[in-house]
Amino acid sequence: MRVAIQGEAGSNSHAAVLEMLGEQEIVACALSAEVFDRLAKGEADAAVLPIENSLHGSVAEHYDLLLSHDVVIVAEFTLRIRHALIAAPGVRMEQVRRVLSHPVALSQCRRFFSDHPGIEAVPFYDTAGSVKHIIVENLHDAAAIARENAAEVFGGEVLARDLEDDPQNFTRFFLLVPSASADRLRPVAKLNKMSIAFTIEHKPGSLVTTLQGLAELKVDLTRIESRPVPGRPWEYVFYVDLRFENDGTPDRAIEWLKKQCRMVKELGRYASA
Repeated sequence: MRVAIQGEAGSNSHAAVLEMLGEQEIVACALSAEVFDRLAKGEADAAVLPIENSLHGSVAEHYDLLLSHDVVIVAEFTLRIRHALIAAPGVRMEQVRRVLSHPVALSQCRRFFSDHPGIEAVPFYDTAGSVKHIIVENLHDAAAIARENAAEVFGGEVLARDLEDDPQNFTRFFLLVPSASADRLRPVAKLNKMSIAFTIEHKPGSLVTTLQGLAELKVDLTRIESRPVPGRPWEYVFYVDLRFENDGTPDRAIEWLKKQCRMVKELGRYASA
């Protein structure tokens, strides 16, 4: 399949594709919005995007894009994040004066910069993209923080491994497909998890009533996230992940939400990672 990712080959998103789907044709996109655009135009069959990091939290932009596009979540995967220091061939550690990477990766490697006060942290649009940049430009005073396989993709050399401050560093990824392709491309697995977006009436107790109804259906609310509703100050879209045991529970949950909520969108049913 043609699988769109935000970033370059060799990134964490690429690693998630390999773990979930094996070798596929990667459609590298500079921006997350471009990923959804490629899906809409049929230039990609599927997409793999991060939705949440165990240290950094959720990727808010991706929640907004999920709501506004005709795509379905068909699988999720949790990837252990490991950061390596990568340089152009022949570059030694003592030559490095700048380290490029995505701002989130830089923030997860603060101990490295504390131990090397002479090295400047430079934000870049993508982890693997930063490796590509230093190799293409043949920079000898710079290195990049990225997943180790980015060195293999772009021909760099690994100067150090496991730079992350906290080894309990995981990112959850969604496998997305156009709604029309969901039944054909959904992995064969027992479905026991669902993601939903909804808005509620702006009045006291409405959220409590909505969640209490879900509790009575015996669903396990594993995550709740709120995002502002454009054009409606102080009103929010709620994104929830639910785990369920019985096949009929998701339909009953949707039915309940439609009775209580102003808007309900099912984002996907899939097997829990």
